[in-house]
Amino acid sequence: QVHLVESGGGLVQPGGSLRLSCAASGNIRSIYTMGWYRQAPGKQRELVATITSNSRTNYADSVKGRFTISRDDAKNTWYLRMNNLKLEDTAVYRCNADRIRSDYGIGFDYWGQGTQVTVSS
Repeated sequence: QVHLVESGGGLVQPGGSLRLSCAASGNIRSIYTMGWYRQAPGKQRELVATITSNSRTNYADSVKGRFTISRDDAKNTWYLRMNNLKLEDTAVYRCNADRIRSDYGIGFDYWGQGTQVTVSS
């Protein structure tokens, strides 16, 4: 059984910064693509950023230059550094792992429970 747990959300003023973390636990040998998604009230879930096993990154246009995704494979953890936060960044942020290899094979599409990020003055 694999679990993903996010941390680091909270309330921040416009222009501020936050760092989200996603820690994966359980029987894990490797994690392929790690990602962050968000969903604001009344809106569809959207991709924020992903990072592959060879550290290739991809960002939504709306966060390019402000957010940075990184990973620490030794800790089975990935991060989202968010700078210059804007009101429109307010959402529930959820981490995702597309594939996780364990001692029993490969599992697909793992999600954390979500962490709230609120940008408000």
